[in-house]
Amino acid sequence: MAAAALNVKDPGRAGGIATARLKILLGHLQGPEAPAITAYPTSAAVVPVRLHPQKFQYTVDNDVLTLEQRQFYEDNGFLVIKKLVSEADIQRYRAQFERICRKEVEPLGLEIMKDVTIAKSGFSPHEKITAKIQNFQNDEELFSYCTLPQIVKYVECFTGPNVMAMHTMLINKPPDSGKKTSRHPFHQDLHYFPFRPPNSIVCAWTAMEHIDRNNGCLVVLPGTHKGTLKPHDYPKWEGGVNIMFHGIQDYDLNQPRTHLVMEKGDTVFFHPLLIHGSGRNRTEGFRKAISCHFASSDCYYTDVKGTSQENIEKEVQVMVEKKYGVANVKLKDAWMMQARLVKGKRINL
Repeated sequence: MAAAALNVKDPGRAGGIATARLKILLGHLQGPEAPAITAYPTSAAVVPVRLHPQKFQYTVDNDVLTLEQRQFYEDNGFLVIKKLVSEADIQRYRAQFERICRKEVEPLGLEIMKDVTIAKSGFSPHEKITAKIQNFQNDEELFSYCTLPQIVKYVECFTGPNVMAMHTMLINKPPDSGKKTSRHPFHQDLHYFPFRPPNSIVCAWTAMEHIDRNNGCLVVLPGTHKGTLKPHDYPKWEGGVNIMFHGIQDYDLNQPRTHLVMEKGDTVFFHPLLIHGSGRNRTEGFRKAISCHFASSDCYYTDVKGTSQENIEKEVQVMVEKKYGVANVKLKDAWMMQARLVKGKRINL
């Protein structure tokens, strides 16, 4: 049965009795008028929102999020903001992606990735065989997504004022070949990150078109951000798995899940321990989204040797040596090279 997840329209216009009551409740908050809150249909129940005074663990004090939004993220580990990114900005990112696919521009450090079913083909890179580009921190056009004022103002609610862009991606999920390789296994993003604490890290993920279960929307397990980092490895899928698509080996198959149906410009912010993935693309089109993982520059790097993250470090070492000829690079060094300051001061990262 369909349930409701929380989202807001930004900028919104308060209206109606319910909004008026909410404004009174939030009257002690300073800053702009609280945006209107609306129901967001999903495919599974989320943790009920409890409106009562408490210390928030997963957000910092701010005048952007309402108490209800903060409580929703506290309980569920994600929050959808409707129509946050404009049509014009999305078109800019789409056009730059196409230029990169045609090799008209080749930003330093950018990685272009194909779906495993065509990875060994001799085709030249173009939009229809490029499944994802990542690490676009040196492409000013795409990196402008990470500095959009409307994105950063929400990011600061999770990271505080010193904001680093740590990992950037534009995902071009291809139509599934029939081998189900376009899906992404359930995982936690923290598996890839050698920096802590997790509560000072957040992902902003923006739909570049309508996204639903047909073309492989995000699927989240609400509340799992409260757990610990689980061991990850490649799932044993018959059709093959895309490079670095590690998945959790022991999650509860019966745990309630929420499918995030999103419109162009909608943005979901989520915690790095939230278990999530995406289904295969059953359509004939490509499903695009742009994202950035942000972290407070007060975060610190950790050594993953002897931990469950050691397998991803070894895979990164092989990739770096093959591409740059540098051997035995530590995971934290690889991340340090691609981190970029967005706002405030660069302290540790």
